[in-house]
Amino acid sequence: MESQTSADADSQATTARMLIVEDDPEMSMGLEDFFELKGYDVERAEDGDEGLQQITSLPPYDVVLLDVMLPEKNGFDILREARQGGVDSPVIMLSVKGKEEDKLQGFELGADDYVTKPFSAEELEARVKAVLERSGPSEKVEEMERFSFGDVEVDFEEQVAHKNDEEIQFTALEFDILRYFIHRRGRTVSRKQLLRDVWGISGDITTRTIDRHVASLRKKIEPDPTAPTYIETVYGIGYKFVGDDGG
Repeated sequence: MESQTSADADSQATTARMLIVEDDPEMSMGLEDFFELKGYDVERAEDGDEGLQQITSLPPYDVVLLDVMLPEKNGFDILREARQGGVDSPVIMLSVKGKEEDKLQGFELGADDYVTKPFSAEELEARVKAVLERSGPSEKVEEMERFSFGDVEVDFEEQVAHKNDEEIQFTALEFDILRYFIHRRGRTVSRKQLLRDVWGISGDITTRTIDRHVASLRKKIEPDPTAPTYIETVYGIGYKFVGDDGG
């Protein structure tokens, strides 16, 4: 009875929708079998075009394993287009290309992890679990009463923020944008995501309007708005909030 309970707990802990975009049939099917045995709901795509179509479909996947070298469209292009399209599913890139510049390119495009081939299935599983824990349920931030970074403290209950004990005069929209960034700290947020989730529209506001609001927000929270410490620009995609909770 005890072992059954443990197995049930493991199954509940690991159940997640996974997409594997990999053109090597042996590796793709091997990973599918491995993760299905671990309780994941796995789907596969074998080329870049199919991978992009599936990664941008709804409902979103809980985690995506994305090979870099693919026919039709490579993994970097898929990730770029997916992030620009508002996809925020965690993505782990798989590649034989282990040079630092390749890894940096993946992270700059919004990858959550980068695993160099060859790798063990157990190592990959550990990285998947870590990514899922980091991405976590979005309600975690909503349950927080306060979040602080640098000289700024944000009170979510009262919807106010202070810098060096002085209240920051945010507009309601600026506070919503900051909340959204903190909500997804450490992850790239595309302009389309901001339009969809903060403005609540599909794309009628120009990206210049978004950039103006972010620039205004930076002036109020950054030590030097011309060289942002907390809200980084991710070229061609959007922004990333990198402040850690100091309280």
